[in-house]
Amino acid sequence: MVYRLRNNFRLSIITLLGACAVVGITPFAVFRFWQGATVAGAIDALILVSICVTVVYAWRTGDTRRSGFVLALVACGGGVAVATVLGESGLFWLFPSLITTFFLTAAVIAVLINLSSLVVLMLHGAAFGSAEQMWSFVTTAVVVSCCAYVFALRNESQRERLEHLATLDPLTGVKNRRSMDQELKAAVATHARNGQSFALVLMDLDYFKRINDAFGHSVGDDVLVEFVGLLQAHTRRSDQLFRFGGEEFVLLLPGVDQTGLQLVMTNLQSFLRRSLKSPAGIVTVSYGIALLHDGDDAASWLDRADEALYQAKASGRDCIIYAPSPGEARSAG
Repeated sequence: MVYRLRNNFRLSIITLLGACAVVGITPFAVFRFWQGATVAGAIDALILVSICVTVVYAWRTGDTRRSGFVLALVACGGGVAVATVLGESGLFWLFPSLITTFFLTAAVIAVLINLSSLVVLMLHGAAFGSAEQMWSFVTTAVVVSCCAYVFALRNESQRERLEHLATLDPLTGVKNRRSMDQELKAAVATHARNGQSFALVLMDLDYFKRINDAFGHSVGDDVLVEFVGLLQAHTRRSDQLFRFGGEEFVLLLPGVDQTGLQLVMTNLQSFLRRSLKSPAGIVTVSYGIALLHDGDDAASWLDRADEALYQAKASGRDCIIYAPSPGEARSAG
């Protein structure tokens, strides 16, 4: 539960705002029933039930976009209904609702919901004591919505930037291991759904420590950056490159079979042998490769490629080793 809240921003917002709404509205719902204001109490009770159902739906399905949109509608719709029934005293409930929408759904959609709520209130008119009061309330509500809109846009931009930075390796600019874990799981799900083939290539620069020791880490960093540039120039747009750690990299290749994969890797190995150099001379690479099979999950698939890489390094490096399928590996054992 705590893990999901920490790693799913929108779910955490839906849960927090839902809990705040329940805590804040419940006493008023009880108070209104106690005072005999059954219509207003019923509206509050309906809002509470709708919020609880939507939050539970978000937790069970993970569909936070639809849940957030529904909660935004409930918040503003409930605010309008309360203001219509209670009049001036009910108008105050609409302000938190107008702000909440920007945390629950996209900024543009929140603006449309807020404007629609104000239009409905103005057309009905029962919540206002005079035209002056109506226009004063509408003006302040628009100002609040505009401020919330600007804040929401900036917050979303910063969050996207942070998420983007969190998935990139700062030296080479390629995706990092965190992003790799997500992409491997997505590849396994795609393979299970429609049978699309994937290959995983683990690459380790041979004797890289010698470069760092002899020429310094800055030279080693230059070699890594050059290696990434050569790979990106010699792979497809659909291929994805990740830095696994240190001098180890992972290449995810979609839509390849065994025959095509061998041709691709032979050409790639030949190209890197000719092109990748350091002050000490040519830099070679060891490769461990595993095709995705029906018996694999992300962890077992990566483990098989890692074992193949280990065999490549144990076999003298600068070679390609293909991992057997899970069934073949069990038979050999």
